[in-house]
Amino acid sequence: MTRPSSPLIAQVPVLVFGGPYSNLQATEAVLTAARERQIPFDHVICTGDLAAYCANPQETIERVRRSGIHVVMGNCDEQLADGAGDCGCGFPADSACDRLSAAWFQYCDARVSADQRGWLAQLPRMIELQIGRARLAVIHGSVSAINHFIFATTDAGSKAHELDLAGCDGVIGGHCGLPFTEIVAGRLWHNPGVVGMPANDGTPRVWYSVLTPLADGGLEIEHAALSYDHENAARAMADAGLPPDYRIGLETGLWPSLDVLPAWERSQTGRHLASGALRWRQQQPSEDGRAEPDRLLWPEHVVATAEAV
Repeated sequence: MTRPSSPLIAQVPVLVFGGPYSNLQATEAVLTAARERQIPFDHVICTGDLAAYCANPQETIERVRRSGIHVVMGNCDEQLADGAGDCGCGFPADSACDRLSAAWFQYCDARVSADQRGWLAQLPRMIELQIGRARLAVIHGSVSAINHFIFATTDAGSKAHELDLAGCDGVIGGHCGLPFTEIVAGRLWHNPGVVGMPANDGTPRVWYSVLTPLADGGLEIEHAALSYDHENAARAMADAGLPPDYRIGLETGLWPSLDVLPAWERSQTGRHLASGALRWRQQQPSEDGRAEPDRLLWPEHVVATAEAV
């Protein structure tokens, strides 16, 4: 059963990001972005998976821990805390992702300290965010499973079921690595993306989002691209002796394996994402009981292509 932490109540902007993935350079960059936007760290939330693909698991965990930001437990955090034998990502057996994960998880597991494992074990599986008039559940994968991949094209019925389990006006989720914002029967599903790896769009940029409460009770949601020192992040991976696949991914902006991606997301490989902002406001069902229809609000090229089909 997912247990939320104490609610975070905000009437000012909140910055959200996922997957630091042992990428210390990107983690520093997103914290710097928060400072530049004058968003205090107690209004910053990470959707989990602090240690994964990159070269600095111990340093990244410690940087996040010392920052005082809010962190939801990811499946990698859970597995490291439990002393498990793999990352628990749910990759298909014998896939490229499964093979590559064995190397980076072993690397992380050998470096994360006992004290850090104890801290990871205490992370909440859900953070309730009351921002303006909206009550949102911040999770890692889904409410029902920490390692459940939820993508933009995951069917609306599955998302609606998870929203029902959350019992909130919307969900902020992570895990899948790709940012998107969607309305599901009038409720919000938002993924800010991750900072530890690019979004498979052919650029080394990574992604976070800023949610700002509006006077009408709605939210402005900004999907923001983040440039950072990816050269040094890649160099650190080479110096650590990690396999080259994800290091090359940092530089090219392309994932080394597309095993986990649905067909639509796979077809978007290398297509650049454009930063953008949108507005979402809670909708009451109409007199016939129908809520606002399901629709993807961002990224724009997915909306345009979907409408053209």
